[in-house]
Amino acid sequence: MSFLAAHSLFFVLLSTVRWAAGQEGFCSVPPSIVTHSATKPLYWKATNPTLSPDHLQDLPGFTRSVYKRDHAVITPESHVFSPLPNWVNTLGAYLVTPAMGSHFSMFLARMQENSRSGLPPKDVERFVFVIEGSVTFSNGSLIDHKLPVDSYVYLPPNVEHTLESDMAATVVIFERRHASLENYHPEQIIGSTAKQPLLETPGEVFELRKLLPTSAHYDFNIHIMDFQPGEYLNVKEVHYNQHGLLLLEGQGIYRLGDNWYPVQAGDVIWMAPFVPQWYAALGNSRSRYLIYKDVNRDPL
Repeated sequence: MSFLAAHSLFFVLLSTVRWAAGQEGFCSVPPSIVTHSATKPLYWKATNPTLSPDHLQDLPGFTRSVYKRDHAVITPESHVFSPLPNWVNTLGAYLVTPAMGSHFSMFLARMQENSRSGLPPKDVERFVFVIEGSVTFSNGSLIDHKLPVDSYVYLPPNVEHTLESDMAATVVIFERRHASLENYHPEQIIGSTAKQPLLETPGEVFELRKLLPTSAHYDFNIHIMDFQPGEYLNVKEVHYNQHGLLLLEGQGIYRLGDNWYPVQAGDVIWMAPFVPQWYAALGNSRSRYLIYKDVNRDPL
């Protein structure tokens, strides 16, 4: 190509870039997909993430999901939903299962109009947290409980119960085979995040709520952890406990082993025992995540 031709091509490209920047801003998001989350329901971005499949149509084969020996990041564009066994009008996406090496399962359940839950397997306990819509919980008593967003219920093993919804709702569910102890029997719990007290976190800046009692009756807990932009974990954790995490709000950077992952609302993370882990909140709004942690049992 001659110098004159190259020179002309450069100015054509420069003019095109300037036109694009003047129209929408260089590398800007098209106005049709810009949303104002301030007007949306709580945890809206957990089920409507920025990088949803609709926004990745020009990147065939792209996913931020990663699976390794000691951790996984499962992002919304790679969720695969299918009918849940024994559930009615409900699609589920299993995100953490023992096939990874975990001793618990974590899945999303999208309940549709006139939907109803099935029961977990024998001797399996269940924790349900509502992230979209509302569901009605019943355990056969005379009182049904309406569970809106940010509410939860814990079910000990072998407790008859149903979750029903008249319209679309999404719940995240944790299940594990209960590690029972003699004379320690967990009880059913119904609650909401807002009603749980903030706990002391010596040496840390994040806000912590625990959704289950800390007594030996329970072999796992579910924590809600809040970080303001720029806040981070002071401890670079390495421990025997396993984690299953759903980022409910915000965005940040998660270190897992020697890897650093940008994460945002809607992302799920599995952490195997002893994987180095660390989190920092970024962006201009609060980060909040819900995290499973096995507790109160001897590792042997």
